[in-house]
Amino acid sequence: MVEVQRAVETELDRIAPVIDDLGRRFNEAGHELALVGGPVRDAMLGRPYHDLDFATSALPEETERILKPWGDALWDMGRDFGTIGCRKGDWVVEVTTYRSEVYDTSSRKPEVAYGDSLDGDLVRRDFTVNAMAVRVPGRGLEDPYGGVVDLAHRVLRTPGRPEDSFSDDPLRMMRAARFAAQLGFTVDPAVVAAMTAMAERIEIISAERVRDELVKLICAPYPRLGLTLLVETGLAQRVLPELPALALERDEHHRHKDVYEHTLTVLEQAIDLEERLGGEPDLVSRFAALMHDVGKPRTRRFVEDGTVTFHHHDVVGAKLTRKRMKALKFSNEQIDDVSKLVELHLRFHGYGDGEWTDSAVRRYVRDAGDQLERLHVLTRADCTTRNQRKADRLRRTYDALEERIARLREQEELDSIRPDLDGNQIMELLGIGPGRDVGAAYQHLLELRMDHGPMTDDEARAALLAWWADRT
Repeated sequence: MVEVQRAVETELDRIAPVIDDLGRRFNEAGHELALVGGPVRDAMLGRPYHDLDFATSALPEETERILKPWGDALWDMGRDFGTIGCRKGDWVVEVTTYRSEVYDTSSRKPEVAYGDSLDGDLVRRDFTVNAMAVRVPGRGLEDPYGGVVDLAHRVLRTPGRPEDSFSDDPLRMMRAARFAAQLGFTVDPAVVAAMTAMAERIEIISAERVRDELVKLICAPYPRLGLTLLVETGLAQRVLPELPALALERDEHHRHKDVYEHTLTVLEQAIDLEERLGGEPDLVSRFAALMHDVGKPRTRRFVEDGTVTFHHHDVVGAKLTRKRMKALKFSNEQIDDVSKLVELHLRFHGYGDGEWTDSAVRRYVRDAGDQLERLHVLTRADCTTRNQRKADRLRRTYDALEERIARLREQEELDSIRPDLDGNQIMELLGIGPGRDVGAAYQHLLELRMDHGPMTDDEARAALLAWWADRT
């Protein structure tokens, strides 16, 4: 506890030019100001942060009057919720009036009521570790609900009854899973019980807010913890039903992997390979790993010899992925990228034990397009076999494929494969105008390019004329 106190004091000294100055300005205007929530928690954990959140007794218009001459830039998009924001140097500062948020039983939006005390504000916050505050400029710590102790024990509890907290804002149930994934904390049994009992209440929350929490969870250091909590409490059934559906029933007569556990392992292995993508959490890669097998429940078939097949689960899975991501309001670009990876994740295994022709390599690169590096990651992560010899063989085979791609790249423009004649040249040579025949000719030349590699101008013209002669 002493070490935590020292860490906080050191951190407060570091940000003193901002918090002490701002605290004095509010104090001189007759208002309270306190650093609250995430910055206090992260200071105790030694985690980096860039935003400073404050709570105040001042109403929004008074806050704006104080911040306007102090900040470098000001914004008030959160005014309806009592929040005024500004930028001060490298810091983003948000100051919110003491408040109480309560959801109507059928409303998606909170009803905002201003409070009159810091303690009253803190009890409305999601978890005790986020319900701590440091008054400024005096720097007195306020921890009425035991956040420091819970931080030390690495547990998530609510300041009051979890049922009351989740009734006020059902999104907090998602936040519990997200914080478990971000911090590696366990969740208090009473909180888990309330999440389970109230899971259906998440349905009043907008898809955009649910999506944002899910993205933060998936991009966190320990996503398995958060996803497991969502599945066990029934929340996943309402926000990402494809995930719990992967827990297929098994019996002693039919052999197949536990698809749900396999999926979580693939996600973790994809995370381990993110250095190939720049080292930062990559949402597209992670979400593709999470969704890559969602087509299996709909395509499962039992074979007489005791095996189980999942034919075309890649195509079915891509459609399910696209549908779910649309429902969660992801961007079209993200939907396209993730769906493409899900659809292509088996392509590597369709070429046997590495006997790839140049034509097959070209098609693999063309179909992956700008998602090729992510496809490398997903394909490698999708190997979860415990048979070390098989795992080593698959790794060596994929190493060989990447080497083939690299060699062909040196010889050809693999990343922008196109026919050896363009549309204008095709029309000129065949003496035709724009239309379907031009498209068919273009596609024929593209297939020749895939099969045989680059041709000379004379070879391409001869091939096109021979194809045209056969058609006419």
